[in-house]
Amino acid sequence: MPVCKVCENDVEALITVKVGGKAKKLCEDCVDRAREEGEVAEAAEGVMQGMMEYKGRR
Repeated sequence: MPVCKVCENDVEALITVKVGGKAKKLCEDCVDRAREEGEVAEAAEGVMQGMMEYKGRR
């Protein structure tokens, strides 16, 4: 059985996703968690750019 690199649990299948520019093989729960963390980080960056009155793009 494959093992998730993040939570180290035995799972039926691993899903390959890009996290921070690197491909990682994660279980479904960790994929959902990584997606939520990415969305929160993106929203926080948008708020910070708004506070700093940043007009450009990254």
